[in-house]
Amino acid sequence: MKRTAFPEFLERSPCILGEGAVIERLRRNSDLELDPFIVNSAFIYDEAKRGAIEAIYRQYLDIGLRYDLPLLLSTPTWRSSRERIATAGYEGRDVNGDNFRFLDGLRSSYGGYAQKVVICGLMSCRGDAYNQAEALTAEDAHEFHTWQAAMLAEAGVDFLLAATLPALSEATGLASAMAATGKPYIVSFIVRPEGTLLDGTSLKEAFAAIDDAVSPKPLAYMVNCTHASIFKAALLHKVNSSQFVRKRVVGLLANTAALEPEELDSSDALVEEAPEIFGQSVAELQRELGMKILGGCCGTDDRHIRYLATRLV
Repeated sequence: MKRTAFPEFLERSPCILGEGAVIERLRRNSDLELDPFIVNSAFIYDEAKRGAIEAIYRQYLDIGLRYDLPLLLSTPTWRSSRERIATAGYEGRDVNGDNFRFLDGLRSSYGGYAQKVVICGLMSCRGDAYNQAEALTAEDAHEFHTWQAAMLAEAGVDFLLAATLPALSEATGLASAMAATGKPYIVSFIVRPEGTLLDGTSLKEAFAAIDDAVSPKPLAYMVNCTHASIFKAALLHKVNSSQFVRKRVVGLLANTAALEPEELDSSDALVEEAPEIFGQSVAELQRELGMKILGGCCGTDDRHIRYLATRLV
């Protein structure tokens, strides 16, 4: 059966349930070692690790199925640039394509519900996502990210998502690399309560700059790795109070910790929020701000996503 194109899928869906944490949940399991370069992207090549990551994705799929909600899954390719794949010793593997096919296989096993599941090809910045000083220039970012964007697009992902971005410069280059594939794409930032990216650019300025610089422009924008309260403060801040911003931003993949990015990055302990509190506060963003894609990031697991689902149905 032919799949609905993602722009139409997004337009017609009142809401889309996002997955919860994957990498961070694997990190909590002391028996599973993450690769220092490509993190969880090679888990599919190891039987035990593949089983662990499959179990997490199936939890999210089961929740979506139980509540009959459209569901967004992200390929385990957050750090699968050509540079990192080569350094990790997997240059002979189609890491990006194999991870999409792994997820697509899981999706297909859910029968008719598979038509309600979309898979994005996940990308991010080259360096530390919490350090804007490491961001590439737009030109260098376009060159660096073009290969991975092409590999994910050729594999057949429904759309591309560049997430956890701290700075406008690299986000612009990433957007141009994704645009060149012809696939629809979304750009997602980390934000501060003051309504800015980590580099100080307001969301309003960032959206306008990328829209003007890149053709075709992003389908939409999102925020991730940010607590719901911080996201709400950023979106309602006077620097972003415009119909333009409200129209361009479509969702949040939220943390459970209301911490500044630097605090979260340096924290050794998991800062949890009760699933009921998380689910309620994130679901309210649909009603109060019109957000369509709502899910989890650091600190979340199936409990948080399940409670969120109960508030979205």
